[in-house]
Amino acid sequence: MNSAYVIAPVVGLFSALHCIGMCGGIVGALTFSLPERVRSEPRRLLAFALAYNAGRILSYALAGALFGWLGAWVFAAGNAGAAAWVLRLIAAVITIAMGLYIAGWLPRFARLERLGEPLWRTLEPWGRRLLPVHTLGRAVLYGAVWGWLPCGLVYAMLIAAPAQSSMLGGALYMALFGLGTLPIMLGTGMLAGRLRGWTGKSAPRQLAGLGVVGLGLFTLLSQQI
Repeated sequence: MNSAYVIAPVVGLFSALHCIGMCGGIVGALTFSLPERVRSEPRRLLAFALAYNAGRILSYALAGALFGWLGAWVFAAGNAGAAAWVLRLIAAVITIAMGLYIAGWLPRFARLERLGEPLWRTLEPWGRRLLPVHTLGRAVLYGAVWGWLPCGLVYAMLIAAPAQSSMLGGALYMALFGLGTLPIMLGTGMLAGRLRGWTGKSAPRQLAGLGVVGLGLFTLLSQQI
């Protein structure tokens, strides 16, 4: 099995505290905007939380497919072996940088988020038109818009996605990353954003960041020179 498909969901899981800080407010607002009859029934609330996140992960997979296609083009245009080595090296370095960012030791990494601001300005009004979300279909669509919210960690994963060398590989890589973030985002939705208090604690963030750095170092050391 490609180790990247194991690393992607683990990075997503270790990104939990960043995810709460970045999206916790959105998730909490979405939860409170639901009718009381939905919020009072855990099964229905869970269904909406799953629908939001399904749309978000689908957007990640679509972006991953586009970057995977770029990787396939790079592989086809040159020496496949050398291209694979370079792309995986980039993926390893980006993963290490992500870990340092999660830990709070590389704040400038957040500048990546500026890359997506023009696209987000275009899509965000479409998201507002879907509010209030009162059906599961609208929840999926809103989640699909939400998936394009500028996020340095998502962009970092996308930079690494071409190393999967195919559209399907890139889509799977990003979908697995999204699935890694799912437990904490579901929990945040079910608890109406109350998990955001965790984000102010430095020790958990640093431990999570060091975990991601370790994954990046593993990828880097496993490269065949």
